[in-house]
Amino acid sequence: MDIPQGELADVVKRLNRIQGQIGGIVRMIEDGRDCAAVVTQLAAASKALNKASFAVVSTGMRYCSINSEEETREVDLRELERLLLSLA
Repeated sequence: MDIPQGELADVVKRLNRIQGQIGGIVRMIEDGRDCAAVVTQLAAASKALNKASFAVVSTGMRYCSINSEEETREVDLRELERLLLSLA
Protein backbone atom coordinates (compact mmCIF):
# COMPACT_ATOMS: atom_id res chain seq x y z
CA MET A 1 0.00 0.00 0.00
CA ASP A 2 1.59 3.22 -1.14
CA ILE A 3 -0.10 6.31 0.26
CA PRO A 4 1.12 9.67 -1.02
CA GLN A 5 3.02 11.58 1.66
CA GLY A 6 0.59 14.50 1.51
CA GLU A 7 -2.25 12.21 2.59
CA LEU A 8 -0.42 11.56 5.86
CA ALA A 9 0.62 15.13 6.72
CA ASP A 10 -1.65 15.23 9.78
CA VAL A 11 -0.20 11.94 11.03
CA VAL A 12 3.33 13.30 10.66
CA LYS A 13 2.35 16.36 12.72
CA ARG A 14 0.84 14.09 15.37
CA LEU A 15 3.97 11.92 15.45
CA ASN A 16 6.17 14.98 15.84
CA ARG A 17 4.08 16.03 18.86
CA ILE A 18 4.38 12.53 20.31
CA GLN A 19 8.13 12.66 19.78
CA GLY A 20 8.27 15.86 21.82
CA GLN A 21 6.06 14.30 24.45
CA ILE A 22 8.40 11.30 24.73
CA GLY A 23 11.35 13.67 25.15
CA GLY A 24 9.48 15.33 27.99
CA ILE A 25 8.87 11.97 29.63
CA VAL A 26 12.56 11.13 29.41
CA ARG A 27 13.38 14.45 31.11
CA MET A 28 10.78 13.71 33.79
CA ILE A 29 12.48 10.39 34.55
CA GLU A 30 15.95 11.95 34.51
CA ASP A 31 14.74 14.67 36.90
CA GLY A 32 13.32 12.08 39.28
CA ARG A 33 9.71 13.18 38.89
CA ASP A 34 6.88 11.38 40.63
CA CYS A 35 6.18 7.90 39.25
CA ALA A 36 2.45 8.58 38.90
CA ALA A 37 3.12 11.68 36.78
CA VAL A 38 5.50 9.72 34.53
CA VAL A 39 3.02 6.87 34.10
CA THR A 40 0.23 9.35 33.32
CA GLN A 41 2.35 10.88 30.56
CA LEU A 42 3.36 7.46 29.24
CA ALA A 43 -0.32 6.48 29.01
CA ALA A 44 -1.11 9.69 27.14
CA ALA A 45 1.76 9.13 24.69
CA SER A 46 0.70 5.53 24.17
CA LYS A 47 -2.88 6.59 23.41
CA ALA A 48 -1.65 9.27 21.00
CA LEU A 49 0.54 6.72 19.21
CA ASN A 50 -2.40 4.34 18.89
CA LYS A 51 -4.50 7.13 17.38
CA ALA A 52 -1.72 7.87 14.88
CA SER A 53 -1.58 4.19 13.93
CA PHE A 54 -5.32 4.03 13.35
CA ALA A 55 -5.13 7.25 11.33
CA VAL A 56 -2.57 5.66 9.00
CA VAL A 57 -4.77 2.61 8.47
CA SER A 58 -7.88 4.75 8.04
CA THR A 59 -6.15 6.97 5.49
CA GLY A 60 -4.94 3.90 3.64
CA MET A 61 -8.43 2.43 3.55
CA ARG A 62 -9.90 5.66 2.27
CA TYR A 63 -7.13 6.24 -0.30
CA CYS A 64 -7.10 2.66 -1.60
CA SER A 65 -10.87 2.41 -1.88
CA ILE A 66 -11.03 5.58 -3.93
CA ASN A 67 -7.86 5.28 -6.03
CA SER A 68 -7.64 1.56 -6.85
CA GLU A 69 -9.14 -0.55 -9.56
CA GLU A 70 -11.76 -2.98 -8.36
CA GLU A 71 -9.59 -6.11 -8.91
CA THR A 72 -6.71 -4.79 -6.81
CA ARG A 73 -8.91 -3.03 -4.26
CA GLU A 74 -9.88 -6.29 -2.51
CA VAL A 75 -6.23 -7.24 -1.99
CA ASP A 76 -5.45 -3.82 -0.57
CA LEU A 77 -8.45 -3.92 1.76
CA ARG A 78 -7.44 -7.36 3.05
CA GLU A 79 -3.97 -6.03 3.81
CA LEU A 80 -5.44 -2.99 5.54
CA GLU A 81 -7.71 -5.22 7.59
CA ARG A 82 -4.68 -7.26 8.67
CA LEU A 83 -2.87 -4.07 9.66
CA LEU A 84 -5.88 -2.83 11.59
CA LEU A 85 -6.19 -6.09 13.49
CA SER A 86 -2.48 -5.98 14.33
CA LEU A 87 -3.19 -2.80 16.30
CA ALA A 88 -5.79 -4.49 18.50
